[in-house]
Amino acid sequence: MSDHGVSQTNNSETEEEEELRRLLVPDIHDLPLTPPSAVDFNFVAYFSPDFIKPGHDQYVYRHANGLCVIGLAPTHVAFKDEGGITAVDFNVGKSDRSNFKVTGKRKKNAQHFESNTALCKVCTSNESYIVRCCVKGSLLEVNDRLIKQPGLLNTSADREGYIAIIMPKPADWLKIKNSLLSSEEYKKMREAS
Repeated sequence: MSDHGVSQTNNSETEEEEELRRLLVPDIHDLPLTPPSAVDFNFVAYFSPDFIKPGHDQYVYRHANGLCVIGLAPTHVAFKDEGGITAVDFNVGKSDRSNFKVTGKRKKNAQHFESNTALCKVCTSNESYIVRCCVKGSLLEVNDRLIKQPGLLNTSADREGYIAIIMPKPADWLKIKNSLLSSEEYKKMREAS
């Protein structure tokens, strides 16, 4: 093989390595200033503005596995009270939601709720507000940390301050999804009002 043939082989190997590097290593200019959070990366955010009552805005974060995390949107009326949220009570309706436990792969003991079923009551120094499911499905878990640490709603409502986790049936999710807003639609709506 001549020197000319060797240099062509080296050039094509170098080009392949550069192409592979471009595919594997992102261009620093294409990266966001802050990386996405685990919630942003793993969930699709939906919003239910004015759910049953004006100002009762809630979020529904849906994971690819179908689970929905329910919580208070940043524009919920409870956050407008000066002292913020001071208490969370899961004893609503006929049962205390914080006492039930779901077990096993088949989610034994999961309670099936309608979208308007009360999950809990959040209290401020002046008022109390009922937080509802927003999504028809099986209640798998409530965030009982909020009983002792209601302040999590004031500081981190979109993460540690979530209210509950619900598993809707696929058909029920498709029905409710059309009534929910995307993050962009929700922001536009709230900025306009």
